[in-house]
Amino acid sequence: MKKILLFLCLAAFVASCGGKKEEKKDGFEVSRSKAEDKKADASEGVPVDLDNKGVGPIKELTFADEIDQEMAARGEASFNSICVACHMVDQRMIGPAMQGVYERRSPEWVMNMMLNPDVMLREDPIAKALLKEYNNAIMLNQNLTEEQARDLAEYLRTL
Repeated sequence: MKKILLFLCLAAFVASCGGKKEEKKDGFEVSRSKAEDKKADASEGVPVDLDNKGVGPIKELTFADEIDQEMAARGEASFNSICVACHMVDQRMIGPAMQGVYERRSPEWVMNMMLNPDVMLREDPIAKALLKEYNNAIMLNQNLTEEQARDLAEYLRTL
């Protein structure tokens, strides 16, 4: 009986001491587990604000019910020659994706950002937040006319 009891105690002792040892390594470690996709929440830090009209010459802009195809075609040509350096239609790049921009920003805000990016980045809270989110990559002033900006705004409606 004593031998069995001694054997059980010894087995319990060995089982409790035996475990997996972790080795500490110097340097960095790569985790191969799948991390959460942060890109899905890309604009989480910048609130949706359809009431903010921005800072600039455009105080009121109302879109017609139907898209002006001629205006949108001119806007698409401008977008493809000027904007694609920093913006893609459906994904982030240096700047935000343009698809669905009017679900996040007012038409006036979008136009003022195109026409007046310097002042917008200095004074508008949404523009400042976007600047921070996009690693201080400033939007350059393309010196667009109001007509060119309006064409671009019409094209953005088609996306």
